Order: sequence, then structure tokens, then C-alpha cells
Amino acid sequence: MNRQYLFQRARFAGILILPVLLFFIPVDWLNKQHSICLFKNIFGVECWGCGMTRAVLSVVQCNFVTAYHYNRLVVIVFPLLVYVWGKLVIRYWRELKHKTTNYQ
Repeated sequence: MNRQYLFQRARFAGILILPVLLFFIPVDWLNKQHSICLFKNIFGVECWGCGMTRAVLSVVQCNFVTAYHYNRLVVIVFPLLVYVWGKLVIRYWRELKHKTTNYQ
């Protein structure tokens, strides 16, 4: 096996394990961190994107009410993220399957 094939396998494994890793990030830890939003830091007002990271993590951890509380746009953003993630999984799977058939 060459390096490119091993890299593709690692990339596929990484994209598959990403939701599992997100599940174990504590949202409480994010609440204690300083905001990196420039709009909030300059003007002192939250922008439309503020709380989206916490909202997505809350949805992954099945805390839907909390996620909606952090940012209401999570009902649009999370399904889009799932769609993009699914497209990547399918694309990487097809690339890996294509490489495997070329080696046999």
C-alpha cells in the first residue's frame, strides 16, 4: 500500500469519528471560555452566529432545547452540516473503494 492510500483511509476514519469526538466535548467548558467573536468583543452585542458552536454540540449531545436556546439558527445550520458531512463520507468512501479495486 502506498502513502496516498493510507492517507485516504486515515481521512475517511477521521471524518467518520468526528461526530463521536464532538459528543464528548463538554458544552459547560465552552461556556467558561472567552468569546472570540469580533462583533461581540467590539460592540458588546451578540451577532447572529454567537452560540452556534455550543448549539451544534448540544444537538450532537441530544440537548435540543438547550441548542435552540444558544442559537435558534441551529435548526437550519445543523441539518446543513449533517448534509455536508454525509456528502464527505460518501465521497471518501467512493474514493477508497475505487482505490481498493485498483489494487486487486
